[in-house]
Amino acid sequence: MARDIPGSKSRNMRNLMKKRRISASAWKRLLVWSSLSFALIGVGLVLYCCCLSAQIQKRFLGRRWSIPSRVFSDITLLYPGQHINRPLLDEAIHRLGYQDVPHKPGRKGEIRTTSSGADIYLHDLQVPSRKREGFPVRIEFFQDVIASITRLDNREPLAILELEPEEIMLFFGPDRERRQLVSLDQVPQDLIFAILAAEDGRFYQHHGFDPKAMLRALYTNIRHGGIRQGGSTITQQLAKSYFLTPKRTLSRKMKELLMSVTMEVMYDKSEILEIYLNEIYLGQNGSVSINGVGEASRFYFGKPVAELSVTEAAVIAGLIRAPNYYSPCMKKKRCIDRRNTVLRAMHKHGWVSEEALHTALTSPIETVDLTVYGNRAPYFIDYLSKQLANFYTHETLSSQGLSIYTTLDSQVQVAAERALLKGLARLERSNPGLERPKPEKRLQGAIIVIQPKTGYILALVGGRSYGVSQFNRITQARRQPGSAFKPFVFVTGLDVFTPASILSNEPRSYVVGGSVWQPRNYEPMSEDRVCLRHALAKSVNIATVDLAMRVGLDRVVSTVKALGFSTPAQPLPSLSLGAYEVIPLELARAYCCFAADGVLPHPLSLKEVLDENGHVLKRRHMTIERIISPAKAFIMSSMLRSAVTSGTARSLSHMGISFPVAGKTGTTNNYKDAWFVGYTPDILALVWVGFDDGESIHATGSAAALPVWADLMKAIPQHISGNWFQMPPGVVKRVVCSQNGQLALDRECPEPREEFFLAGNVPDSECPIHQQVGRFNRIIEEFRDVIQGF
Repeated sequence: MARDIPGSKSRNMRNLMKKRRISASAWKRLLVWSSLSFALIGVGLVLYCCCLSAQIQKRFLGRRWSIPSRVFSDITLLYPGQHINRPLLDEAIHRLGYQDVPHKPGRKGEIRTTSSGADIYLHDLQVPSRKREGFPVRIEFFQDVIASITRLDNREPLAILELEPEEIMLFFGPDRERRQLVSLDQVPQDLIFAILAAEDGRFYQHHGFDPKAMLRALYTNIRHGGIRQGGSTITQQLAKSYFLTPKRTLSRKMKELLMSVTMEVMYDKSEILEIYLNEIYLGQNGSVSINGVGEASRFYFGKPVAELSVTEAAVIAGLIRAPNYYSPCMKKKRCIDRRNTVLRAMHKHGWVSEEALHTALTSPIETVDLTVYGNRAPYFIDYLSKQLANFYTHETLSSQGLSIYTTLDSQVQVAAERALLKGLARLERSNPGLERPKPEKRLQGAIIVIQPKTGYILALVGGRSYGVSQFNRITQARRQPGSAFKPFVFVTGLDVFTPASILSNEPRSYVVGGSVWQPRNYEPMSEDRVCLRHALAKSVNIATVDLAMRVGLDRVVSTVKALGFSTPAQPLPSLSLGAYEVIPLELARAYCCFAADGVLPHPLSLKEVLDENGHVLKRRHMTIERIISPAKAFIMSSMLRSAVTSGTARSLSHMGISFPVAGKTGTTNNYKDAWFVGYTPDILALVWVGFDDGESIHATGSAAALPVWADLMKAIPQHISGNWFQMPPGVVKRVVCSQNGQLALDRECPEPREEFFLAGNVPDSECPIHQQVGRFNRIIEEFRDVIQGF
């Protein structure tokens, strides 16, 4: 048995105590350092959360999104007694997002059509200066006339009905996002419940992240061997979408969690939910993303978010997980399955009844036609953009969410586009030599429709296809107007001459710049003399030049300048025949002077601009300038009416045009350009047809442009009242002899006709030719009486 070494026990005890002291000291140091580390981490975490808080607050308090400005057409007015193009009106109604139903409309945005009318539950109307709640209405038709308009809720007959304006396009920024902002109180409860059921059923219980949901998602995904369910809360999704990149890393996930908790501390649930509802990505339309429930509601269902049904709300909620995979437009079966899953989840939470669930599960998904969701009037928008550029930068237009209300009539725009395409195709069929294999070389045309008294541009078609050529032939082209220019010579002549005055139609040569120029008539005429009215109506070149030379070319140039043409005109004889380049818009505007009682309107495309809160930023008022007297304008319209009844545009009557029209055709040398400008007291339209490179189209204005004008007018009867201009003060009517323009003798003149004159410029002598005939006839009668007396 070993014995202890003396002193070893005490030595061991001292070593043990020493080790214990060292161990206690180490633990104390470890505790201190750990506490310091945790404190530093805590301070760092607090500082980091403060940074996150500042970041969140800056984003929430500032402009949260770049909202593209929206451009709208003018409103559509309907009233009893109005002639309409019913198919065109039906298209316009459906472009506004109204959906056909087989039953009586019970929700806003529904329509039931019959052979004799339509029942419509109107959307809410919100335009500058007024708002209107939607209500059910019945429109009764008798053939192509509105017979009556009646409210269905109180049986009140309506004298007028306003349909909401159509969205034409948006000004996008670099993000190319469509977003219609909505407040939480605008979102129906069904949609809120659907989104909570689909994405975050415990939204109102958790504080930014939901451990239960995360564990449940983890279990489900492990069980199915893949990602079947997400555990992110609505707050986490907002943090990821609003502040973070989509990159999947542990650090980003931790930042997402911290941001979520911070948001929940800083803001209440309703604020977070409202931002989420406006932020979420819900689909794609070409290169443009659809963001927010407000935009999704309009994009998929053509209605404001407040009007969504339960089943539509479930569709939108179901899109959040994978918008393109569950698209109701492209993947309908998947969408139905996903919608039904959301509906069952809503029922499980007690947010939808058993009966409502059964109805919604069996309801079809009906979406709007996405082909109308884009720029519907590109040439008009290009012109509008140039006007807006005087007031707003592109950055403002693409980010400030302005509402821009225009003068465009969407039905007239559609009718003009179709009339032009139909007319060009008809020309190519009748003359195959006009066809070109290259799209950019094809026969072209352009149309502008203006309200002459206001200058409002109702439609603008700058070419055959905007996709092929963005060159706007109405506002950018410079073409010779040919005979369409002649009215400006004749209105100048009214200072001296009258419609009954006689012009020379004898061939004559003129020396111009050392060269000899001799005008020729398009059609040969045997008469050596012709009155002003017939010279303009039949587009007699020789007589028109005679008038210009007798009036004075300098005075014609002054008229051209006063009417607003931007190209300087030279006082040459050929000017009177339209050998002078004009911009078609300016030509149409100049004709408005005749249709608007002598005042020249400024063409308007813009009416009002509102900010995102509905406050008016800019209001454009029509501006007019008197150029000629109402009396002169009336006489010019009367003479241009003769061009339609008996002149170069007389074939209009064979094209289905029965209402009174004034207008003038135009054809340039070698048939490079074909024109017709026609108007009534209510509307004016210009049509041009030609090749961009100036090739001949081998057709006159009456053959190429006139039929297009006729097709357009027949398609828009709502703008044709059938009225004619009232004779103003300063105009007198007399009966004249057609042969010499003097006052007709009751019995002797064989071709008397009524003519209009400016007061103070009325013929004061009787017809000298038939006066002698009359004297001779009276002598013969007296001699006969004498013979009979014997």
